[in-house]
Amino acid sequence: MRKTGTNPKAVVRNPPQKRFARKSRIAPPAEASYPVNMQTELQNQWQQVLARDARQDGRFVFAVRTTGIFCRPSCPSRRPRRDSVEFFAGPHEAERAGYRACLRCKPTQISEQAQYVYSARQLLDSAEGVVTLAQLSKQVGLSPFHLQRLFKRATGLSPREYQSARRMQQVKRELRKGEDVTTALYEAGFGSPSRLYETATQQLGMTPGTYRRGGAGATITFAVVPSPLGLMLVAATERGLCAVRFGDSAIELERDLRQEFHAAELHRDEAAIRQYVEPLVASLRGEKTTIDLPLDVRATAFQKKVWDALRQIPRGETRSYTEIAREIGDPKAVRAVARACAFNPVALAVPCHRVIRGGGDLAGYRWGIERKKKLLAGERADS
Repeated sequence: MRKTGTNPKAVVRNPPQKRFARKSRIAPPAEASYPVNMQTELQNQWQQVLARDARQDGRFVFAVRTTGIFCRPSCPSRRPRRDSVEFFAGPHEAERAGYRACLRCKPTQISEQAQYVYSARQLLDSAEGVVTLAQLSKQVGLSPFHLQRLFKRATGLSPREYQSARRMQQVKRELRKGEDVTTALYEAGFGSPSRLYETATQQLGMTPGTYRRGGAGATITFAVVPSPLGLMLVAATERGLCAVRFGDSAIELERDLRQEFHAAELHRDEAAIRQYVEPLVASLRGEKTTIDLPLDVRATAFQKKVWDALRQIPRGETRSYTEIAREIGDPKAVRAVARACAFNPVALAVPCHRVIRGGGDLAGYRWGIERKKKLLAGERADS
């Protein structure tokens, strides 16, 4: 055997390390075992990142292991794979973990416009009573028109709608503590019981009294059935459809439903919910079926406008986020429209898969981009 002057075994035992130094520096930490509530929070943050939710800017950042960069939720850059992402409470925590700030969205900085919105939100969050737009604009230092436009662009809500949502959150907190409805509504700033009950059905999904009892008395029937897109969970109350979801595990689908509606009485009964399942499955199989099912979903006024517009899109057609924003009379609320699509709880019944980007790209989909591709391809072929 020829002698080469090199020991092959030594080469195997001592491979050069320098080439991989940077990747090892940003390698992800060992996989953590999260409790269920933490997993839910991470899923919510991921949905907010997919929707480029500017309302979450300043609340957390997301970092990409493959690039070593962290961004704010509204960053316009292309979205990475979910398994490459981790979340941090703020830029300092991300930097301590070895990540560097994105040069595009600059998560360590805050724009002048964002500062105005941030100041307005702080004032509204700390206010004891109702703050008018004129009062708010005077304290912030902007004209009412300019502040209204900036605030709605950033949050998807007007200052008035934001205050209403905050008051409802206060009602929820008081009811969970065991306060009676009357005390809860006045503590939250509602002037009369009628003002509370006007919004309770949409924002609580039930009456205040039922919510106070932790949802006791609310009954949800559900089933997990096979479909051309994988397993599909369908759930409904006596008033209408409340959840349509896709997944790969029946156990996980049921677990997530029970976690969301933890205080309701849940029954798995395929026969009882067949009236909802059959048109949904028929649509997926290519039958020209109109999915006009009654819904029982919680929604803000803005979300309801968006979802109503989505239900008007004919099968086989698509609309851009910009077109939907124009149809609802708010042409600058493109990002808010995207957020409403991302948080749609009833897939197919509210066809958010028919909304794409202006350039024709499919954008994201809560149940996976491959499912969105199959849905659109099937509908176009059948039309």
